[in-house]
Amino acid sequence: MLKRLCSRAHRTALTVAVSVAASAALGFALISRWDELKTGVTGAPVAIAAAAVGLQVLALVSRSEAWHQCVRAGGGTVGRRKLFQASSMGFVGGLLHTQLGTAARIATLRRSAPEASPRVPALIGAELPIMIVEASLAALTSFTLVGPLGLPWWTPLVAFAAVACVTVALRSVAAAGVRWLRSGLAVMRTLDGRTRLVGFVLIAVVAQILRNWLLLHAVGIDASLFDAIAVLIAVVTLGQLPFGLSVGAAASVLILGPHGVTAAAAAGVLLTATGTVGGLSFAAWGALDMLLSRACVTEGARRRWSGLVQWPGPARWPRADVVAFSAHLGRGIERACFDLVGHLQVGPMLLPAYGPGAR
Repeated sequence: MLKRLCSRAHRTALTVAVSVAASAALGFALISRWDELKTGVTGAPVAIAAAAVGLQVLALVSRSEAWHQCVRAGGGTVGRRKLFQASSMGFVGGLLHTQLGTAARIATLRRSAPEASPRVPALIGAELPIMIVEASLAALTSFTLVGPLGLPWWTPLVAFAAVACVTVALRSVAAAGVRWLRSGLAVMRTLDGRTRLVGFVLIAVVAQILRNWLLLHAVGIDASLFDAIAVLIAVVTLGQLPFGLSVGAAASVLILGPHGVTAAAAAGVLLTATGTVGGLSFAAWGALDMLLSRACVTEGARRRWSGLVQWPGPARWPRADVVAFSAHLGRGIERACFDLVGHLQVGPMLLPAYGPGAR
């Protein structure tokens, strides 16, 4: 057990080190053009950057809902709120590497809802349907890489055939009796499940494509939607490698280098920055929501509310009749004043004026 933990810690440390090294290497390569890069990044309109952040949040929420569909189809009973909380935590690990994000997401869900969520192997299997749909979409649109990378024209056909073969193989293995894989792919056995899965993944992918297109135009690159798709495929592909936060700039330079290395790098920096802000916003919501939903916090809030309800006033606060409450408060103040007057031994002179015989 100790050996396994040490090995895992070593792999994590190696991933972090390589990510930092890759980011430093890319920064060193662009340091001679720092002024141009700074102008390109800071020249983007604030409204465009805000729209890009919003599109990133939309993509994360849509992908989280796709994961929710997969987990529920696999036998999980966890609610959407718990699952979205776990999904938001996965982004923090994903800043360094995609696999770290997946591990963080699964670990958070198992820790927050151990009874309502499937076991770890089934949760790993629940990632596969989303990956299959994303890979299929990437293969269908991989023709956008042919021109920028000089690939053969038949590359998209080979890519789509490879994805189809892997999908058939996985479904065959699941049908053979591998329980965790069968549970993970359960969402693909019904038409409604497949429709929902593809729909939510499409929303996430389209949001990312629009974000790329907006930011490419913001730095002055006359990019088409095909260019935005190619950048997205490159970002996802390079994200499997330990590029860390430099993956956006690396992908943009790889695809759009002929349009100008500095402009492409500026677009990549904006992609990383807006993606990070959107992801951290989602993660901040998840962390705050987990904190507020804890039993101790909920119980403390309930006690404070009970104390407020017991404060002198109508029983159904705050839906009370304001007039009745004001009258009740006035009588209390009047009684307190008369008690004070009586205590000062001035009452015998004043109080008769308020008695029944007063005219």
